Amino acid sequence: MSADRKRADFGARRAALRRALHAKNLDALLVTDLLNIRYLTGFTGSNAALVVSAADSDGNEDGTVICTDGRYLSQVAAQVPDLRASIDRSSATALLTDDRAAPSGNVGFESHVVTVEQHDAWSALDAAPTLVRSPGLVEDLRMVKDEHEIGLLRDACRAADEAFALLIERGGIRAGRTELEVARELEALMLDAGADGISFETIVAAGANSAVPHHRPTAAVLATGDFVKFDFGALVGGYHSDMTRTVVIGEPDAWQKEIYELVLRSQAAGREALAPGVSTASVDAASRSVIEDAGYGELFLHGLGHGVGLEIHEAPGIARTSTGTLLSGAAVTVEPGVYISGRGGVRIEDTLVVRDGGPELLTMTSKELILV
Repeated sequence: MSADRKRADFGARRAALRRALHAKNLDALLVTDLLNIRYLTGFTGSNAALVVSAADSDGNEDGTVICTDGRYLSQVAAQVPDLRASIDRSSATALLTDDRAAPSGNVGFESHVVTVEQHDAWSALDAAPTLVRSPGLVEDLRMVKDEHEIGLLRDACRAADEAFALLIERGGIRAGRTELEVARELEALMLDAGADGISFETIVAAGANSAVPHHRPTAAVLATGDFVKFDFGALVGGYHSDMTRTVVIGEPDAWQKEIYELVLRSQAAGREALAPGVSTASVDAASRSVIEDAGYGELFLHGLGHGVGLEIHEAPGIARTSTGTLLSGAAVTVEPGVYISGRGGVRIEDTLVVRDGGPELLTMTSKELILV
């Protein structure tokens, strides 16, 4: 793996969040989403809460406190050496009642992940601050990846590329094997290639199953003439890759060549449309129109893509109904597909980074039709 593994600049991320708090007239943000806590601090434990104070500044974060329980006493000290840590199993509640840490004034909370019951309990606390629904503040920051994050994404994509190449080289995709057997081998190869884990349950869909966009591997046996669709990803340093390739066992029929070439053209159009300032809906339209013009529009059953990072599906969404705009540094997928029920389907997907000079491709496996 080649990513620069120096410590990410978590302080810069918290500084960006403080600017967002000032813009929203918030005195602090109570962060309870564990992935957002990881993004802001590097902490990877399973129980934590974080208060980020808008009154802090670079080099002086006395008002920013992380709280976890006793299981993570040494871990939080090692992973978050630059912040004050509090140890209490109740985490968020403890921060709101801590004489030294309790924020005051208008305190944002992540209303998209906090239950009504939890919110009501916080509101009932003595001297509770004014709690303000503040969904998506950290997720908005996470949409634009820094170079440390992009390095981890490159490594995750490289592990997936290497594993798939080795699967083909070893003859792992062949008639007589089951979808499950092939999926498990591919997952093992990703781990061998340096992945910390897999991004999601690997999709191997053979024959008619390839027409099911998110088919789960079964004991179905691969056969000569089948389309076999692979959707898979590797996890490195908490960051996910996402790639789909469709192969044919043996020689393809004319209809298979036709829809494969169609999806390939559609995917190229989507990739070429990626640029800072472009609406996500227009990227979807650029790709989708290729399939619609060929008469297969009703068989493109999903949006074109999504953001990828600490989550396999995160902002921005790229679909007909999307309302966002692409930013330089966003990591996204482009994955059009055509699915003919009862016969077979094709999807081609890459992970890319939106750049000012054109998108950077992270998944390098050939997109030409692979015959095995």
